Amino acid sequence: MSVMGLFFIFIATVAVMWLVRQGVMESPWLEEGEVAQYRRVGGAEPPTAGRVGLAVFLAVAGCLFSLLAAAFFMRGDAPDWQMPPIPGVLWVNTFLLAASSVALQVAVVAARRANAERVKTALLIGAVTAALFLMGQIWAWRELLELRFFAASNAANAFFYLLTGVHALHLIGGLVALARTTDKVRGAERVTKALTTRVELCAIYWHFLLFVWLLMFAMLIGWADGFGAICRRLLS
Repeated sequence: MSVMGLFFIFIATVAVMWLVRQGVMESPWLEEGEVAQYRRVGGAEPPTAGRVGLAVFLAVAGCLFSLLAAAFFMRGDAPDWQMPPIPGVLWVNTFLLAASSVALQVAVVAARRANAERVKTALLIGAVTAALFLMGQIWAWRELLELRFFAASNAANAFFYLLTGVHALHLIGGLVALARTTDKVRGAERVTKALTTRVELCAIYWHFLLFVWLLMFAMLIGWADGFGAICRRLLS
C-alpha cells in the first residue's frame, strides 16, 4: 500500500471517529421525550447541523488534499521534476498558522468558561495571525515570480502554486466564518452554548488547516520523501 493510501485511510478514519463522537450514529427521529430518556441511559447528545456539516466538509476537503498530494508524489517521479526554491517566509507562515490555531483553542477554553472578553481577544489574535499567514503566502508567490519560477515553466512550480493556493482559499473561507463568529460574540451580552459551539467549530477547522499545512509544507521541502521511503521499507 502506498504512503498516500495510508494517508487517505488515516483522514477517513479520523473523520468517521469524529462523526461517531459527535453522535451522528444516534437517532434524531426520536421524539423529545424519547431523546431525553435516551440521554439518561448513556446515549450521546444528537449532533447539531453545524457539527455534521463541518465533519462532512472536512472529509471532502481531506479527500481533495489527499488526491492533490497523491498527484504530487506520482508526478514527482518524472525525470523533469524540479522543485523551486522554498521561500524562507514559509517558515514564518508556519509559525503564524500554528499561533492562530493555538489562539482559537484558547478561545474555545474561554468560551466554555463564559469569559467573553478573553474569547474576543483570542478570536482577534487568531484572525490577525491567519491574515498575516495569507500575506506571507502572497509574499512567497511574489518572490518565486520575481525569480521567474512560473507555473507554466515546470510541473513542480505548478504544484507549488496549486497546493498553497487551494489551502489559502480554504483559509479565506475560514476567515469569513471566523469574522461572523467574532461579530456574534461582540454583540452578545454573554457567551451562550450556541456561541460556544460556533467557536468550537471554528477551532476544529483551524486545527484541520494547520494539520494539512504541516503535511503540505513537509512535502514541499522534501521531508515527505524521506518519510515515504521509511514507510515503503517498513511495508515491503
